[in-house]
Amino acid sequence: MTIFLLFSVLYTILLIFVTVSLLLENRNPSRTLLWVFVLIFLPFVGLFFYFALGKSFRKKRIIPEIFSANTTEHSENGIIKLLLNNGKSAVYTASKIDVYSSGKETFEAMFEAIRNAKEYIYIEFFIFRNDRISNQLRELLIERAQAGVEVSLIYDYLGSFKCGKKYWKSLRKAGVQVYPFFPLSAGLSKINCRNHRKILVVDGEIGFIGGLNIADRYYFGNKLGQWRDTFVSLQGEAVCGLQNVFLSDSPPTPSGGRIKEQMSIHTNNGMPFTSPQKGGLGGAVQIVSSGPDTEWETIVQGMAVVISSAEKYVYIQTPYFVPNELIDNIIILSAMRGIDVKMMLPSVSDTPLLDVCTETYLGRLLRAGVKIYKYNGNFMHCKTIVADDNVSVIGSANLDERSFNQNFEVNAFIYDKITAEKCRQLFENDMQSCSLYTYEEWSKRSGFKKFVSSLARVLSPAL
Repeated sequence: MTIFLLFSVLYTILLIFVTVSLLLENRNPSRTLLWVFVLIFLPFVGLFFYFALGKSFRKKRIIPEIFSANTTEHSENGIIKLLLNNGKSAVYTASKIDVYSSGKETFEAMFEAIRNAKEYIYIEFFIFRNDRISNQLRELLIERAQAGVEVSLIYDYLGSFKCGKKYWKSLRKAGVQVYPFFPLSAGLSKINCRNHRKILVVDGEIGFIGGLNIADRYYFGNKLGQWRDTFVSLQGEAVCGLQNVFLSDSPPTPSGGRIKEQMSIHTNNGMPFTSPQKGGLGGAVQIVSSGPDTEWETIVQGMAVVISSAEKYVYIQTPYFVPNELIDNIIILSAMRGIDVKMMLPSVSDTPLLDVCTETYLGRLLRAGVKIYKYNGNFMHCKTIVADDNVSVIGSANLDERSFNQNFEVNAFIYDKITAEKCRQLFENDMQSCSLYTYEEWSKRSGFKKFVSSLARVLSPAL
């Protein structure tokens, strides 16, 4: 009895300490209240889930910041100024920008770049699957490594868990530097912080960024069809921005240094600020990264300004839509001030819980005049925003709480008229595979579906 009493007292003290710490983080009140209830009404289990899923790392750098932008010059473009201030995201020029709208195009372009690598290859993806596409990539990387090219690869430990140890062992045996991001040994508190970035850099000359992972479903398809996604390749100074993100994610090397020190010759650190002109912004690019440890929600703030600054139209594609209050209200306000706001979502999701949660947000958007399209047939996995034929946002971040607060993400903000027109045309082409989702259709959902959706929304802050 004495031991039980002592244990109870110690647990109560720990619970009070954790609850006070949670309150002092000054998070969103609903998220804070949810975790307080979980901690109080689910003894022990609630504490475990809090340390695994609920701990905040805002203002606590998990990944060191190794590069910073020159912010001494300014631009009249409000989006650029914001991303300079909240994420130190330098502005680079791109001599060539190509947009890919299918897995086939993307993988063929990436594989061709890898085959032509002479000095080094940096590759970082959330998911690798031990399937046909992943093994084609593995063989290419092994061949290049054996030819003397330095190959460094970062994969998310949980995202690529199904890939298997043999896959990574074969790469390491060939001389590829392979690094898991936040394996279980990193600690329980980091288990919910995942690296969702998708980057490939070859020789500092060409870089790729977008939404797809290394898996057959983007090329050959699966039960949801051939996944529709968007990727972009960049050439010119903009590749340095992608490279900087990879180098900041890279772990210590066996010699005690970092890859960034070994490869700094290829990195244009201190790139001068480039001031794009109004209208057609001339191939200017900002590579914007964010994570649970950054002071500001850099990507979502940038998206918010892109949407709120639109004067004619803004088209949004996202496979998962669980917005925070900022994004939700800005989309509604943009539609209510007469902007042509179109949003495209998949008709069938690979994540049913998020799918039903999304439904709770759509009613207000529809009443405000947002046109919502459900992509039929294949699964739509794009993460793109395009506005006014001037600015495009392409990358790894979804419009959901996980991308905003838990994942390490990277997006390209591209200020180029030709690229924006291409993204608009792709959206309009995708509309041919869509059905318009109406308010009448939304309101006719069964009472059970409405209840399940509302329950999922309540739980979404903890996801």
